[in-house]
Amino acid sequence: MKSALLLSCLLATPLLTSAAEKKPNVILIMVDDMGYSDIRPWGGEIDTPNLDSLAKSGLRFTQFYNSARCCPTRATLMTGLHPHEVGIGHMTGEEKDDDKNVPPAYAGNINDSCVTLAQVAKSAGYATFMTGKWHLAGKDQGDWPLQRGFDRYYGCIAGATHYFHPSGPRGMFDGNTPDKDPKSTSADRPFYTTDAFADHARQFIDELEAGPDKEKPFFLYLAFNAPHWPHHAPDQELEKYKGKYAMGWDKLREQRFARQKESGLIPASWQLSPRDAEVPAWDSLDEKQQKECADRMSAYAGMIDRVDQKIGDLIGTLKKHNAYDNTLILFLSDNGACAELSVLGKGDPVKDREAGSEWTTPSYGKCWANASATPYRMYKHFAHEGGANTDFIAHWPARIKGGRDWFREPAQLIDIMATVCDVTGATYPKEFKGHAILPADGISLTPAFDGKPLARKGPIFIEHENNAFVRDGEWKLVGKGVSLPRGLQKDKWELYHLSVDGTELKDLAKEQPERVATMSSEWETWAARAHVYPKPRPGGAGGGAGAKKQQKQED
Repeated sequence: MKSALLLSCLLATPLLTSAAEKKPNVILIMVDDMGYSDIRPWGGEIDTPNLDSLAKSGLRFTQFYNSARCCPTRATLMTGLHPHEVGIGHMTGEEKDDDKNVPPAYAGNINDSCVTLAQVAKSAGYATFMTGKWHLAGKDQGDWPLQRGFDRYYGCIAGATHYFHPSGPRGMFDGNTPDKDPKSTSADRPFYTTDAFADHARQFIDELEAGPDKEKPFFLYLAFNAPHWPHHAPDQELEKYKGKYAMGWDKLREQRFARQKESGLIPASWQLSPRDAEVPAWDSLDEKQQKECADRMSAYAGMIDRVDQKIGDLIGTLKKHNAYDNTLILFLSDNGACAELSVLGKGDPVKDREAGSEWTTPSYGKCWANASATPYRMYKHFAHEGGANTDFIAHWPARIKGGRDWFREPAQLIDIMATVCDVTGATYPKEFKGHAILPADGISLTPAFDGKPLARKGPIFIEHENNAFVRDGEWKLVGKGVSLPRGLQKDKWELYHLSVDGTELKDLAKEQPERVATMSSEWETWAARAHVYPKPRPGGAGGGAGAKKQQKQED
């Protein structure tokens, strides 16, 4: 696969010449904690006309794998390497104790064995912008966006933040400088991170077009923190979705599943996963509980609606500069639906928006996450489809013909680096600023853009928090708590034939032990190369927050 990346880079210039005279702009849009079925093209009812349009006139992938969690996904997205290879084997270290015994793969900052998409695009003559959530480093500014290849940056270096009143280490930064009093970018609304991230991105594009470098193509990474908790929605969107979810999560799952079959996203033979065993039937709740839960889901939906509106504004900026047709827009989520913090959700979507309010509330809970993940089971953190399979759109009018059927070959985050190399004409380096750069495994997605197979030569893999998978063609070997610090727990592997059982309901591991053994061996070979082991061990060297979670799974 490494040779495939090199070949794709070498072939880039002829492809560009045939597609357009000017190199394409590239916009990478990522949302945070959004479930598989939330937006309309994937079965949702949330009003997302701009994403609908991008999906309809672009290419829709049915199986695109992230790394099941915020930081490891961002690490692979930015570098094309597996998260352990670049030092993000678990999460970043902004709140980690200064433990010198942490294995390098779990250090918590991206290391010097990688380059970012921005550094690669810049080498090909691109202006490089980022707005939004970075979450790839702690206090060391050497690993912040401006020091990692971006010309301009506005956003939040850390993870979750308050949408209306961000502050402290979870506040906004303009470049490397804290923006202690962030101003609203909207004439009639208060400051809101979704608006600020999109509007600063539009400003960067406007200023490029008005300046001496207007002939440069640009690479933009727009990383929304929505719809991650706290589920803060603006007044207008709360009002729009008021009462919308009074039908409850059971009916919502059925409705979304029906639309997924109707659109051809999933085969008619697939079964809807059963309601999560911890989630009660909607009809078992009293009226007060139903009202509180429905309000929390309305806030979550309003946040996604607002993201779509701002994507529409960004598209308007592209069209204003006559740049829409020759811009590759990629859209995805960093992981699956988030079932963290509670089952029924907590907090009040109106009261819990005040400055200084707890930034984990409100949240919609496992009950609605179960609906967001339709038709799958499991969530963020896990390697099952509900945790690691994301909506993925590729839109590029100058290259991608609209109205196509779903693209059904599996693809993965590692492919974004190869694709950016391909379309920008950049060369993935072997060395950067005196540091050797690890070879990348990904392949370019451009064959899919042209209606051709990807022709991937081998399986794809992930590992996060002791959960892992191997995906090889129609088969998937997946495990929960399978890759513990003390070693691989082969008895925890599950085997699924995804073409007939895409929702992972019939485990074939006991029926096909030879296939399990072969795929497990492939995972071990990959894990050794990607530095999954050694892991931090709870109570011993490198025992931090991640190790404690791993200990919990071992228990």
